[in-house]
Amino acid sequence: MLNQSLQILKQMQYPSGLFAASRMTVKTGYNLAWIRDNVYATLGLEAAKKYRTVRKTLRALLDILIKHEYKIDWAIREKPKHHYQYIHARYDPITMEEIYEQWGNKQNDAIGALLFKIGDLEEKRIKVIRGKNDVRILQKLIHYMQSIEYWHDKDNGMWEENEEVHASSIGACVAGLKKISKIVDVSQDLIKKGEGSLNKLLPRESETKEVDMALLSLIYPYNIITKEQRDVILKNVEETLVKGKGIIRYIGDKYHYKNGEAQWTKGLPWLAIIHKQLNKPDKYAFYMRKTIEAMNEKGELPELYYANSQEHNENCPLVWSQALFVASLKG
Repeated sequence: MLNQSLQILKQMQYPSGLFAASRMTVKTGYNLAWIRDNVYATLGLEAAKKYRTVRKTLRALLDILIKHEYKIDWAIREKPKHHYQYIHARYDPITMEEIYEQWGNKQNDAIGALLFKIGDLEEKRIKVIRGKNDVRILQKLIHYMQSIEYWHDKDNGMWEENEEVHASSIGACVAGLKKISKIVDVSQDLIKKGEGSLNKLLPRESETKEVDMALLSLIYPYNIITKEQRDVILKNVEETLVKGKGIIRYIGDKYHYKNGEAQWTKGLPWLAIIHKQLNKPDKYAFYMRKTIEAMNEKGELPELYYANSQEHNENCPLVWSQALFVASLKG
């Protein structure tokens, strides 16, 4: 199953190193590359010790930021007022150009995720940073975080929806700033502002969402909350969001709503990884079984299943789900 999933992932990677969110031929827009999805793809590849691929993907993301450095400079000079002034969330994986279409492009967690993973790998001596250009752009991302005032900035969050202050976005930024601070200059005040806002919000995700699958990111991969916060988030997610074929993102989610909220497969291996790290083998096995049951006959994990059905949407396989499954097998 590991080799099968790695082969599935390989088929979603462009020569640039960037991964499509789903199949390259899909007509939903998921043939494009998201910063966040690519970072999550590297979690599985790292667990499988595919370090060359990990480096290629993260360096491609750095190349995107270098290509759009003028825009980051602009945002540093003056706090962005409009969506288009923020670092965009998704790109053409061949040309590395921004996708200009409005798509909830204020996604601060994507930048936090990238900083976190690069800092984390460098700490483990898996070299991603090539030289002064990479260091320069990473330092500018810190100035960018300061300029957008990430600790109380209303962004579209992990699900690219309404603008709110999201705990998962603040948490990703805090985790990223902490990890990258061994490589570039990060003021402790910048981190402390995020920690303060995060602790005020938790265990909620936002003003409108009490329980949200996005909060799992604060446990894995970021591991930046207290044991008490972790336990409350896990209890809330498992009691409220776990369904037969996946995990709903939050109560009342209208995306692909058919007689109920859509069930996202990536939540299953996500919970399996967390319980494995907590040394809870029974729960780990439970979520691994559910993950395997959610696969199609080719071993692919779709983005989501419609409520109370065996029907999934056309974004199949989903790179994020497949990568987390690899991480759950190897992590």
